[in-house]
Amino acid sequence: MAATRGDRMTTTGPRRRLGVAATALAGVVALAGSLLTATAVSAAPATATSATSAASAATSATTGAVASDAGGIAPGTRTPTLSWGPCGTGLEAFRCTTAEVPTDYDRPRGATTTLALIKLPASGPGARIGSLFTNPGGPGGSGVDFVTAAPQLYTAALRARYDIIGFDPRGVVRSDPATCFATAQEEASSPLLRLAYPLTRPEGRTFVKEAVAFAKQCTSTSPDRFRHASTANVARDLELLRRAVGDDKLTYAGYSYGTFLGATYARLFPDRVGRFVLDGTVDPKAWSGTGRGDAAQWVPFGIRTRQGVGAWETFREFAKQCKAAGPARCSLAGLGDPLTVATRTFDRLATSPVTIETPSGPVVIDQQVAVLLSFQALYDPASWRDLADTLAALSVSTPSPARVAAAVAGTTTTVGERVRGEAADERGEDYASAGGNLASVCVDARRSGLLGSYPAIADAYDRTAPYFGRFRLWTGAICERWGLTDTDAFLGPWAQTTKAKVLVIGTRFDPATPYSQTRPYAGLWPDADVLTVQGYGHTALGKSTCADDAVTRYLLTGRTGGADRTCRQDVAPFAAPADGARTAPREPVRVSPRWLGL
Repeated sequence: MAATRGDRMTTTGPRRRLGVAATALAGVVALAGSLLTATAVSAAPATATSATSAASAATSATTGAVASDAGGIAPGTRTPTLSWGPCGTGLEAFRCTTAEVPTDYDRPRGATTTLALIKLPASGPGARIGSLFTNPGGPGGSGVDFVTAAPQLYTAALRARYDIIGFDPRGVVRSDPATCFATAQEEASSPLLRLAYPLTRPEGRTFVKEAVAFAKQCTSTSPDRFRHASTANVARDLELLRRAVGDDKLTYAGYSYGTFLGATYARLFPDRVGRFVLDGTVDPKAWSGTGRGDAAQWVPFGIRTRQGVGAWETFREFAKQCKAAGPARCSLAGLGDPLTVATRTFDRLATSPVTIETPSGPVVIDQQVAVLLSFQALYDPASWRDLADTLAALSVSTPSPARVAAAVAGTTTTVGERVRGEAADERGEDYASAGGNLASVCVDARRSGLLGSYPAIADAYDRTAPYFGRFRLWTGAICERWGLTDTDAFLGPWAQTTKAKVLVIGTRFDPATPYSQTRPYAGLWPDADVLTVQGYGHTALGKSTCADDAVTRYLLTGRTGGADRTCRQDVAPFAAPADGARTAPREPVRVSPRWLGL
């Protein structure tokens, strides 16, 4: 549903934009996707008042001319006034508002962007410490949706002492969304969304053409919103929000892409960094293309993120754990070696896809859809049994459509007719667009210039990271021919100067932000303690009581518990939970555009 600029906004529930070859199974789950279903949220309008003093100066290198003041925020920039009001039925515990921030920080008194915010007020007992700002990843994840799940994601002790605040970053969902078409229906019918990702070289050449057309469509429909959507500008927005709530330092929890936002904020405002929890780390050198080796600019973005390698490593661990669990707990183990059965299934589906009938019509499950589904399920070990059941149903030479449908029940959707959207002469409606996922990454990440070679690169990368490497390579395709830049984007250097102690968390088998990035990321900070979670899935949030308690202690006291601590997850994959054992919240999943998933 479109966000509105007045005193009412609406949360957006699951949006499944997929084609015949890319059903709602296909897509990748951003951390922000594991959220509550749609709920009406109202917000009191915010107005701007006089500014507070600028934050401390930070030396930064940017892509263009940024105001030379603290972090690119000029003295006298107005600090928003946050007029918190009711959020609507079902969210009585929360408060909502909007904030006006400069669209272009080089013109702080010019046009503004409206940000949507939500707050879970500190419940007590105990003195309120301040505000905990959050970012759930994506990019393009809704911070408003994320915080509606805060009672399940954060401990009671933490919720007692902090207001937990989420906001939709500029260009995302309710915050002046950067849309790619005049209407959501046109976007859902776009040709690029009809193909999960290309498998053959001819498909790859077609995908390249469609990616170029999609980029042109986005930048024609919402040029001003995309032009100012860099993570650096989101960080500047975050700084104004910190000022607006009156906190002397920013207390922050960032997950996945949210760790890139945290690193950007700290480079721009090092003296305002308070207690930072950074879980599921993104390598900022690789993201921006300013590193060496596989983090260099000339390497495609989809390889620089290392998700193909991380997903393949995690998938092999999925198969290993399945084999150890045995047929009684993992159906795939009853058919032979799970990894062998799964890869043979992927290979057969490349030439012999399975068509299943659903209430919404026929759905084709080919190799791409099976790989996408697997990648999605790897995010949460609680989904691994379901993944095993699905692969088992698909594994036989002539799969039963009824059995496959039962294994994936409730996850498919209909698709609109194939309609090529034309560039809009002017903006149409506001809606939760794929543009929200593309908005920052396409101006933050340097382009390799190799789009025409992607089909050949995909074949090579498939040998390094089978199946998942080919899939993840294509995540940067749309950005390769992006016609807009944000001159205020920050591209490094990434060595931090803040004196604050931060807590960095990595999960040993994380498909989206591989554990190998955890310690190099921590090494960018002068004082960072690393917490390793011996477990599986994307980020540690909600999966380990030990890790949750460590986060709570750090945010309440500033103490991390040690420079190199290890925690375990509460429940192992395929294991029957013990009586009383806490499991991760199983909320409805929002399927996000397939090219991202951080």
